[in-house]
Amino acid sequence: MLIDEIIAFLKGLDGWSFLAYFWPFFLFDFTRYVLLDLVIIPRYLWRRARGARRQQAARRALFKERPLVSVIAPGKNEGKHIPKLIQSLGRQSYRHVEIIIVDDGSDDDTPGICRRLLNAGKIDRFVRNEIRGGKASAANTALNYINGAYVVHLDADSHLAPDAIEQILLPFYLDSNVGAVGGDIRVANNLLSFATRLQTIEYLKALSTGRTVNSELDILRIIAGAFGAFRTDILRRLGGWDVGPGLDGDITVKIRKLGYRVVHRPEAACYTNVPDTFRKLAKQRYRWDRSMVRFRMRKHADILTPNANFRLSNFLASAENIFYNLILDAKWWIYIVQLSILFPRHLPVVLVINYLLYALSSAIEYFVALMLLGRSRRPVETAMAWYLPLAPLYTGVYLRTVRTFAYLMELLHRASYHDRWNPWKVSSIAKRNKL
Repeated sequence: MLIDEIIAFLKGLDGWSFLAYFWPFFLFDFTRYVLLDLVIIPRYLWRRARGARRQQAARRALFKERPLVSVIAPGKNEGKHIPKLIQSLGRQSYRHVEIIIVDDGSDDDTPGICRRLLNAGKIDRFVRNEIRGGKASAANTALNYINGAYVVHLDADSHLAPDAIEQILLPFYLDSNVGAVGGDIRVANNLLSFATRLQTIEYLKALSTGRTVNSELDILRIIAGAFGAFRTDILRRLGGWDVGPGLDGDITVKIRKLGYRVVHRPEAACYTNVPDTFRKLAKQRYRWDRSMVRFRMRKHADILTPNANFRLSNFLASAENIFYNLILDAKWWIYIVQLSILFPRHLPVVLVINYLLYALSSAIEYFVALMLLGRSRRPVETAMAWYLPLAPLYTGVYLRTVRTFAYLMELLHRASYHDRWNPWKVSSIAKRNKL
């Protein structure tokens, strides 16, 4: 039986032999994701508890100043989701906001739904682009109409926890050098399908915990478009968003280049609808993963080299991303080939042990994420623990395969410039201008 083979195999290994077989896990993944989580998240929670008075002072300053916040939500064919988004905005603890919806050439009932909301006084402005220009174009259209000192960018298919706007604004009052704040993105449709359940676990580990850790290390590399807050003066200085896909990470790097901090706020909860089939998910991640090559390795390659504006934190933010996503992604395929050639007889046993190691690390990361969210977590997120045994197959096989294909297509063919996610005219201009 396989279990007997595993026991016999492990008994025949000393410590160094064990590490020789499983070095990718212990040298990279366990150290980067599990150990750092176990060190940084308790430290973050301790600092948050100790800093309760500072948080209260920042909240008092926010409500005393009462800056106008411009909430913008660009989207295409998102009419069915917009009423829930607007409803969640109407329940916010911080109410001094203006709401601007931009319809990027929808062909569903989005215009009618938004005009009814406008007439009912639920939103402050509705703008429609008759010809689709892409998400960046729609967001930049909204910038022409904003009046607020801060801009909160939302995906139109998202909705917010009641104190989300307040929470995402507080870091600006805790540190005057903060230029942008990322909200905590969680899965709204987690019970819809098998695919959404697995994404719930991924979002808890990679977004809630992962981005909090990166923020604490000052290497946060992305403010998610689903829920991000920006200083308006910085957005105008940058001229808004450049053409995506990958526009969220792109503008984050540009803000960092100006010398401002970008931070993650796990207390600011946003719930977004994720792809409900693995086919739709593959299309989304294919788009997301290509952007790492396009923006970090091409457009913003300058932060990886010594220059007049070099900053170590910016270098580490991009270098860590490239190393752990691109280089170690290739490492895994090399590792499998190496095992197949050098140890073919032990390959099934080694793969099963790897699976068990990654399943254990996924469980640790998941429960650290639940600890981080504390009372803000929902029962349905806790119940996702039943799906933890499948996490290594989801992240280690499915997502890695999609990611590898995306990297190869972008490196060899610049495939992101031919993605229908952006209109072809917009992509052709971006390609010509190396955006």
